[in-house]
Amino acid sequence: MKEHVEKLYALSRKPFRRIVGLMSGTSLDGLDVALCRAEGSGPETRLKVEYFKTVPYEEDFRNAVREIFAKRQIDFQQLVLLNPFIGLQHGQMILECLAEWGIDPSEVDLIASHGQTVFHAPQKQHKIAAFPNATLQIGDGDHIAVKTGIITLNDFRQKHIAAGGEGAPLAVYGDYFLFSQKDENRILLNMGGIANFTFLPGNLNASQVFTTDTGPGNTLIDAFTRRHFGKPFDENGSIAASGTVDAVLLNVLKDSSFFEQSFPKTTGPEVFSIEYVENALQVSNRNAIEPKDLIATLTRFSAETISEAIRNAMPFGEIFEVYASGGGAHNPVLMGAIGRLLGINIRLINELGVSGDAKEAVLFAVLANEAVAGEAVYFGEKKGVPGVSMGKISFPG
Repeated sequence: MKEHVEKLYALSRKPFRRIVGLMSGTSLDGLDVALCRAEGSGPETRLKVEYFKTVPYEEDFRNAVREIFAKRQIDFQQLVLLNPFIGLQHGQMILECLAEWGIDPSEVDLIASHGQTVFHAPQKQHKIAAFPNATLQIGDGDHIAVKTGIITLNDFRQKHIAAGGEGAPLAVYGDYFLFSQKDENRILLNMGGIANFTFLPGNLNASQVFTTDTGPGNTLIDAFTRRHFGKPFDENGSIAASGTVDAVLLNVLKDSSFFEQSFPKTTGPEVFSIEYVENALQVSNRNAIEPKDLIATLTRFSAETISEAIRNAMPFGEIFEVYASGGGAHNPVLMGAIGRLLGINIRLINELGVSGDAKEAVLFAVLANEAVAGEAVYFGEKKGVPGVSMGKISFPG
């Protein structure tokens, strides 16, 4: 309707916008909700996180998503039902957060919803020549918009793919706009279920910005901690610290074609799954491994593949600082191993003014701000970082 288009145009010209950024990751622990105040756009973006909360998911919610998550064979009706259901659930969670913070929905300009990834299939992974890169995030944006009464941007990854990317990692845009620093080369390492990093050159040249997935972050550690210890994750890395790394199993785990692919690349739990580890246990004859030793080995697996990816992607002799975020940043065993392998002290993204737990939700708020108020930014003629506006617009009426 005309009134919504006119409102969107007015938002593009405001001195600042209040945007709710949402992120629901592969760990399925909950919905990250960040209310942000964004001024400017592109490299001149100035953003403040006014409020942040992770709303935990009920176990029934997690189980419903796990029925279709990262599986090639599913109950298709379950997928169709979850698309609006997740949108409605996220919309309700937003309203509850705003009420808790004393914010009326009319005071919010935009919602930026990542949705819930249920399957990620880059062409390098599915290897079907006739089909392009693909990914699917559910949690319908129209349902969020109608539920909250707030214009919603969602389904960001499709434009990235349409412009030649793999749909991930998308953090690079917000990383560059918010965290670049003249005369300091920075690696922004995010360790969610899958680990990825962004390289930000100290000369601030956008064409030299680089981003890629590295392989597993927490997804395998979490899965086997749930299986063997009945806990959602290895808190403080205590289980890994009590175990011993099995070198034979570690070498088999690292024997994946993904690690031989050229940068940039993306992956997901579709590849690094429970079945992946079970196969490695069989090949290495380690089915009787002590659970604590398995967790220690999976933690080392993540640490080695992350550090090796960073070393292989960086020019020889380049000096850089690493700032970590995501659930893995809370695991001192994982953090310590990466630091020792790289020979540097790994710092937290919190030092740069944004909570590591809020960072991904914040970055989607940045993408929404760019879609409404930004200009094209040229990231060079390279794969993985097309200079495009992302996000589909859902009006509330």
